Amino acid sequence: MMLSWVIFIGVAILSYLVQANLKNKFERYSQIPLSNGMTGRDVAEKMLRDNGIYDVRVISTPGMLTDHYNPANKTVNLSEDVYGTCSVAAAAVAAHECGHAVQHARAYAPLQMRSALVPVVQFSSSIVQWVLLGGILLLNTFPQLLLIGICLFAMTTLFSFITLPVEIDASRRALVWLNSAGVTNAFNHNQAKDALKSAAYTYVVAALGSLATLVYYIMIFTNRRE
Repeated sequence: MMLSWVIFIGVAILSYLVQANLKNKFERYSQIPLSNGMTGRDVAEKMLRDNGIYDVRVISTPGMLTDHYNPANKTVNLSEDVYGTCSVAAAAVAAHECGHAVQHARAYAPLQMRSALVPVVQFSSSIVQWVLLGGILLLNTFPQLLLIGICLFAMTTLFSFITLPVEIDASRRALVWLNSAGVTNAFNHNQAKDALKSAAYTYVVAALGSLATLVYYIMIFTNRRE
């Protein structure tokens, strides 16, 4: 049990460090303008056109680092700091989100799998903490409740790991296009790559954190009679 706590705390600290590093990288590369003057919106719209995608809208969304692609209504949602800003960071983020739109258009299997799990994960996430809490409180009289909670949490862990190839592939598509389209150049392409790599680390840590939490609950269940 002590080992699981050490792992859990270690992942939490690592997650904080990775998030802080991502914020630092985004702020730094947001100060470096593109020589072509393209904003995040311009980059997104060009990448969509270059990939033959004309039914996806690029819109602005409030908040910082709230960028995402919504396959349900086919929108690339760019945060305010990305949408109207001309910078290496904005270009990298915009291209990454369009990478998801390209995945959707090309029927990329991991994205389809993740999208299929969304309703299940949303349901699981809405009740899992209460089920786990009740399962721990009733561990000696109704251990099956904790087992149900573990199964629900396992769905969110599975979702986290399926997300990894989706995010990595979107960044790969973004970097290939940024280079081939001439949006980035020899002076700033590595900076765009570094920004997306930092973002990818957050998903890796999130998946590991979810796995560590799952193992923790499993150990509580398996050690209940000791």
